[in-house]
Amino acid sequence: MTLTYIFHSGFALETDSAILVFDYWLDPSHVMPSVLEKQKPLYVFSSHFHEDHFTKEIFEWRNLRQDITYILSKDILRHRRASKEDADVWLAKGGTWRDERIAVWALGSTDSGVSWIVETEGRRIFHAGDLNNWYAKFLPDAVPGQKMYSFEMEEVFDPIAHEKQYLGELKDINKVADGFDVVMFPIDGRIGNGYTLGGRQFIERFKVGLFVPMHFTTGFESAWRFKEFTDENHIPFWAISREGESLEI
Repeated sequence: MTLTYIFHSGFALETDSAILVFDYWLDPSHVMPSVLEKQKPLYVFSSHFHEDHFTKEIFEWRNLRQDITYILSKDILRHRRASKEDADVWLAKGGTWRDERIAVWALGSTDSGVSWIVETEGRRIFHAGDLNNWYAKFLPDAVPGQKMYSFEMEEVFDPIAHEKQYLGELKDINKVADGFDVVMFPIDGRIGNGYTLGGRQFIERFKVGLFVPMHFTTGFESAWRFKEFTDENHIPFWAISREGESLEI
């Protein structure tokens, strides 16, 4: 299999029999033109409606080829970012779907939409979408039951309740699988101190064959910091350094 980093949380995974594209947004290194030219069935996943994980541009690919299966989170439909007929499969948390090449489970998120488990050709893949312990930097000052305000995010939240939700989502994922050959997970230095906590909590609870950071636009180096934690757990880490970079897995 070949995994290619497109941008932010977007990846293309090419197997012997198909190509899977996750959370396409932008393509600064022009990965998709060559993907669309390949003579393999294409599966396109979007984990939720946020513009950095979903764009209607993906539907234009139908003008180039017909063998595309769109597997989208139902919140995209609920927020009227797409029409029901735009996707072949709509899934919310707990939903499943399969065909002769892949099996898909939609799991939960601590933001919008879902995270994905995909099994194909004997490998189990996890793409987190926006599942993460996003408010980790506020936990040292948090008081149980007390809400806080983030000027950066312009919202009120309870960081302790949010972490509880995150750990609960991990428990639900563990009911489906206790390990993954590849994990794509947000390691985003822009969220401040504690930005690695969600990833650390994930690898403490699951067997991971390869950890792939995501959810950055630039700032590759800040994501590399997570390697010290994967090294401690003897987990291979992909230190992505540019858009369009590929790795054989």
